[in-house]
Amino acid sequence: MGDTLEVRGSALRERIRAIFAFRETILILVLVVGGAIMTAASPVFLTWPNLEAILLGLSVEGPIVVGMSILLVSGGLDLSVGSTLAFTGVVCGLALVGGVPTVVAIPLSLVAALGVGLANGLLIAKMKMNPFIITLGMLITIRGLLLVIARGRAVLNLPDSFTVVGQGRFLGIQYPIFVVVILAVVGDLLLRNTRFFRQNYYIGGKEQAARLSGIKVDFIKIFNYCLIAVISGISGLMITARFGSSSLTVGSGIELRVLTAAIIGGASFNGGEGTVLGALLGALFMGILANSLNLLGVDVYWQNLVTGLMLILAVVFDTINESRKDKRR
Repeated sequence: MGDTLEVRGSALRERIRAIFAFRETILILVLVVGGAIMTAASPVFLTWPNLEAILLGLSVEGPIVVGMSILLVSGGLDLSVGSTLAFTGVVCGLALVGGVPTVVAIPLSLVAALGVGLANGLLIAKMKMNPFIITLGMLITIRGLLLVIARGRAVLNLPDSFTVVGQGRFLGIQYPIFVVVILAVVGDLLLRNTRFFRQNYYIGGKEQAARLSGIKVDFIKIFNYCLIAVISGISGLMITARFGSSSLTVGSGIELRVLTAAIIGGASFNGGEGTVLGALLGALFMGILANSLNLLGVDVYWQNLVTGLMLILAVVFDTINESRKDKRR
């Protein structure tokens, strides 16, 4: 009898360890506990207007997190997502004020975003250039291009036929929230269950072995950079439509917040690891943290400090985790 109980206890402990081995489980628990603490600390936290504000913030970074998690899994990196976001909004805004119909301006601006991703992908995959350097250079280049094409001014007075995309509601919920949920669900299912997207794990794990096994590494890399650029463009359109104007500075610093969220969610700079769900939970954690600091009256400068520290801690944790895995091997 004692041996049976010991075996059952050992099996239960193994199951618990297996559950907590998933970063998503830990993040969900952190979000639940943090939410409970904030509910007690501030009566405003659990109100619908505040929750909607958190979700609307997530609707900007959430879609990009989906693309970034896939890119990190493949061993890639894109620092130009914030510039691509702003670029798409400005291109769409200029087209709209120039008389182009909304149904044409939206796909036209997404094609412009696709061009940024294609340039990144070709330079990195075909010319074997460092993704950090290339995407950092693209970040600066696109910001400079924005100043040229918009002459340093925001594009204002966008038509209602466009702003409804970001301001309209369905069942009392703004459209951008539905967009991030749909993208996250589709992205997570594709990365978990489809052969094409799961090849990213092999590429990120060991690229040379992936090439020898017949995987079209260069094509998938280019596809990933195009995908994240288009998704960044969608975020750009959403935020432009929400505010009714396209800003040249929107999206500044978003690349660091997205990377932090993805690493917190289980992705690795070394590639081969991560899920869309984990990255989205990481983004939600970052959003709730920023919202909580606002409700508690913490100065915005301290909020930037906290975000930077979160990125450093996430990278340190990722490095320690990789070292432990190497020792086990």
